[in-house]
Amino acid sequence: MHAYLLDQPDHALSAEVLRSEGILYWQLPVEPSEYAGPVANICQDRGYVQMDEIFLGENTPDLAALCTKFFVEHLHTDEEIRFVVAGSGIFDLRDVHDRWMRVHVVPGDLIIVPAQKYHRFTLDAQQTITCKRLFQDTRGWVAEPRAGQ
Repeated sequence: MHAYLLDQPDHALSAEVLRSEGILYWQLPVEPSEYAGPVANICQDRGYVQMDEIFLGENTPDLAALCTKFFVEHLHTDEEIRFVVAGSGIFDLRDVHDRWMRVHVVPGDLIIVPAQKYHRFTLDAQQTITCKRLFQDTRGWVAEPRAGQ
């Protein structure tokens, strides 16, 4: 993970700073036999009951439209959890001062975007990512765009 203020790319943000914003982060191994235990512990501790996998890349139907949709600033009523197992991507998240924080995620990064936190997502130059998604309740996954978006 590489995190920084979007308008100040030289201003790196630590995992502790992200945590103070409600954003949780872990670095885990990417081999299923090695991440199964830590992911199971996180699921148990946080009440996640479902997991699936999402892939975005050149073979994804309507990739451009999906990326446009994901880049609209929005929030969810539940946490958004992503564990990157391959590829990479970018989360932009609003801090408490309404500035953009950019978090570039790579394989092994598990990020939890808290409920009610405005954010957006895009692919980086690799244009591919594979993530495990964890769910407490899929009903909270409706994106609510920020007013004026």
